[in-house]
Amino acid sequence: MFKQLFPNVRIEDMITATNETLYMTVISVAGTFIIGLFLGLLLYLSGPGGLWQNKVLNWITASIVNVFRAIPFIILILLLFPFTDFLIGTIRGPNAALPALIIGGAPFYARLVEIALKEVDKGVVEAAKAMGAKYSTIVFKVLLPESMPALVSGITVTAIALVGYTAVAGVIGAGGLGDFGYYYGFQRSDFDVVLFCTILIVLIVFIFQFFGDFISRKLDKR
Repeated sequence: MFKQLFPNVRIEDMITATNETLYMTVISVAGTFIIGLFLGLLLYLSGPGGLWQNKVLNWITASIVNVFRAIPFIILILLLFPFTDFLIGTIRGPNAALPALIIGGAPFYARLVEIALKEVDKGVVEAAKAMGAKYSTIVFKVLLPESMPALVSGITVTAIALVGYTAVAGVIGAGGLGDFGYYYGFQRSDFDVVLFCTILIVLIVFIFQFFGDFISRKLDKR
């Protein structure tokens, strides 16, 4: 039955391509979370009414975030070729896709972090300030814990976007299911390979969404 539906699909090749996609996604999600959280905190803390209210810092941070969010991902990959070649030593393969994935995903997540922090009850923050809490204490003991469900939901949405980005990166030789579906499916007119790669990508998205929602619900104290 399987061979009739997918006559050109080789399971060994699909396992390799899936592992490459998962590798690119997991590593880029980790990098995106760290950089995006930092940028999101800067946007919130330096914004109007923030703990470090600073118009210049907020404008610079917002400009960086907005510029990189505005660049289409396929164009961003091409623009980063010299940087990727310098950093990784090659512009092909899963490792070469990581800089573009992280730089493309972090600004997107930064805005979600900013939104999550703005949803924290200001009364809780004011109470912490009234008790003489340091700024670092307010950030790590109040803001981040209180916004954690939203932060997890945000990184889940970002992770799903990054799965799609890995497929786009595959078109220029990054490896993974996008690469395999394009070069070994589309270009050879083996559309059963394209379909099977699509099914696997959808399954990966469902898995990320399920675990993201599960963790978010566990962290939500409401």
